[in-house]
Amino acid sequence: AQQVTAIAHKAGKAIMEIYAKDFAIYEKSDESPLTEADLAAHNIIVTGLKSLSELPILSEESAAIDWSTRSSWSDFWLVDPLDGTKEFIKKNGEFTVNIALVSNGVPTL
Repeated sequence: AQQVTAIAHKAGKAIMEIYAKDFAIYEKSDESPLTEADLAAHNIIVTGLKSLSELPILSEESAAIDWSTRSSWSDFWLVDPLDGTKEFIKKNGEFTVNIALVSNGVPTL
């Protein structure tokens, strides 16, 4: 748990560094916003989790993984590197870094 917390803090630090300056805003295929902070946090978290385990990682910012693949996973990491992107863009401080370990459909960490 401490290693995952450290990864989340590292991602949060990168997010806050971007939050303090002007940043690029992109649009995802579903027309929801994506910022360079989302991408920076995603990369930090995925790299960190891959160093801890070989479990699959399902992240909001990664390429779509089809259900036929995901349905076979008993354990996996579920990640939203910047939950609250619209709030981040508004700079109202209402956003989080979310990392969960899911085992047999139940979050365990």
